[in-house]
Amino acid sequence: MLRYDRPAVGLALGLSGLAGFVDALGFLNIGGFFVSFMTGNTTRLGIELVEGRLDGVLVAGMIILLFVFGVICGSLVGHVGKHRRQAAVLAFVTLALALSAGLYGAGLAIAAAGTLALAMGAENAVFQRDGEVTIGLTYMTGTLVKMGQRLAGALLGGPKRAFLRHFVLWLSLLAGALLGAYAHRHVGLAAIWLAAMAAAVFTIVAFFMPSED
Repeated sequence: MLRYDRPAVGLALGLSGLAGFVDALGFLNIGGFFVSFMTGNTTRLGIELVEGRLDGVLVAGMIILLFVFGVICGSLVGHVGKHRRQAAVLAFVTLALALSAGLYGAGLAIAAAGTLALAMGAENAVFQRDGEVTIGLTYMTGTLVKMGQRLAGALLGGPKRAFLRHFVLWLSLLAGALLGAYAHRHVGLAAIWLAAMAAAVFTIVAFFMPSED
């Protein structure tokens, strides 16, 4: 994250907030499963297997598979998009979120949540170099580890503010989750339309940004 300039970091912060918003909606809608945090879903899958709850196993497995499929789709779309890779990936994310909102409107809440997982998987393809994710947008474990490492480095005489970008990225996801929970309380999963509109705005922003990948 330290290798990116401020416009790219700003986009990353916005997309992390979007991930928190979407994850809160999915979590509240399907009762304790995440649409962007696959570590939690993997743990939940293990618990459901031991407890013998087939419905939980199916939900966790479906979400994990769709998330991975989303990563594949995002990477392929980004490859086709070439120099406009970030905008192409975000256009795909926008369409997936809009599809999820449409599925929810049709009364297919579980399918809508699964499509959210696909969208979040694809979002992780926005920041890539040489086929590797350089900024994780939908999960914060790695970000918090890097923040801790930067803080340790500061204590040993290194840069004093190197941790800040990682900290703010985590705050962005938290802020998005707060907004997502608030929106879910008032309008339910229909708030996906707000996420789709935000993703559309980020797509336009990315289109006019110079590629750093």
